[in-house]
Order: sequence, then C-alpha cells, then structure tokens
Amino acid sequence: MRRNQRDNKHFEPSENIIYGRNPVLELLRAGKRTVNKIMLAQTARGTAVEEIVKLAKEKGIALHSAPPERFDRFGENSQGVAAEVSATEYVELSDLISLSKKETKFPLLIILDGIEDPHNLGAIIRNCVAFGANGVIIPKWRAAGVNETAAKASAGAVEHIRICKVVNTNQAVDLLKEEGFWIAGAENGGQPLQEAKLAFPLVVIIGGEGAGIKNLTKQKCDFLISIPQEKTISSLNASCASAVILHELYKQRNPKS
Repeated sequence: MRRNQRDNKHFEPSENIIYGRNPVLELLRAGKRTVNKIMLAQTARGTAVEEIVKLAKEKGIALHSAPPERFDRFGENSQGVAAEVSATEYVELSDLISLSKKETKFPLLIILDGIEDPHNLGAIIRNCVAFGANGVIIPKWRAAGVNETAAKASAGAVEHIRICKVVNTNQAVDLLKEEGFWIAGAENGGQPLQEAKLAFPLVVIIGGEGAGIKNLTKQKCDFLISIPQEKTISSLNASCASAVILHELYKQRNPKS
C-alpha cells in the first residue's frame, strides 16, 4: 500500500470523483462506499486534512501527494483534496421501504420528479439528511444522478442517506401505496403545509425545475401540499422548497425538538 507518495498522474477521468475537504471527510466517516484512493495537494493543511489522512490510514486507503495545480480540473472548490470512489451504491426500492419501516413508525421518503441540476439534487439531499428523511428516490432517466457535483453540493450528506434510483416513478408510487405510504405532491394550490397533519408513513414528491410534478405523477398523489408565500414571486426553487417542507414536517414529527 502506498502512503503519502508523490504521484505524477491525474486521476483517470471519471464521474466517481468526490472532491473538497468536507465531502471527502464525510465519505470516510460514513464508510458506505469503497474508496480506491485519495489525492492530497502538497500544500493542503488543516484539521480536516489531518483527519482525512488519519481515517485513510486506518482504513488502508492509498494516499497520494500531488502539486496543487493537479487539482485545477476539479475547480477552485476542490480545496486540494479528492477521492476516487466506487460507483454510487443505490439501494433497491424494496430494501429502502423495509429499512425505513424498521427505523421509525412513520417513515418519510422524498421522490424527486425530474431534478436535472446536480447542484439542486445535492442541496435537496442535504436538506433531507438535516431534517430526518429516511431516503431519496430519483428517476433513472432525464434526471440528475449522484455524481461528484451533487456530492459536493450536498457537503457530504450523500453518504448519510439511502438513495434509490427507479426506472419508472409512477410504478414506484404504486408500490409505495401498496406498502402503506401516503403520497403528497408539493404543488402550488394544495393544502397549506402548516395545516396538514402528516404523522403517518409519507412520501413527498418534489417536481423538477420549471415543469414541476409531471401530470400523471400528480394524478397519483393522495393530496397536494403547498407553501404559503407572498405573491411577489410565483414559487421557490426546488431546493429551497424542499428545505421549507422538510423543516415543517420535522417540527410536526418531533414536537419536543
């Protein structure tokens, strides 16, 4: 095993690169994905870097030292730290359902119906972790997947929640209904969020940028919920809306918090 060696090669081009100190640190702490190697800039310093080195050595992960300019390909937010990981380990929907039910009496799952911007995806995943959602479901087609950009935007939160990728969102909704979940669509004109009593197994569907929830998917919802707001703007973007919705649900489900 190589440790702290000079490495004259870039990482091979890959979507499976996580960069940034906090995302890499959370990746190592969570231990959910296989980390092939970690590259550190020769100038990288600080507490987070020290902990990354410590955890990598404990886990037997190769560490490579490289000149700072090698990190230019990751953009200015790399902070001199990058990790090559295994492909994102999505869970099966049936496993997500069963595990969520074991975790809590009233599990909460979030379906993202066509979020195409990986920055939005990462931000929403971060909100889901912050407010206690049990999992995130995303479509396989015409939507952002969990790549390095999404992982960076989530600030490492992708390592702390189950993510399921499905071929057909509407079929997934049908299965969730069979398993006892109620389906709520986040849409303007629905029941005001603060008036809804949602202490039961729940799936919240958040639509994609611009188009919102697809019509067929909306028809499958048991009810719609909306965020009360001033009329100055038409709606919040998906990541902001998810934060408001998840925070309200957290308050309802954790009244003593």
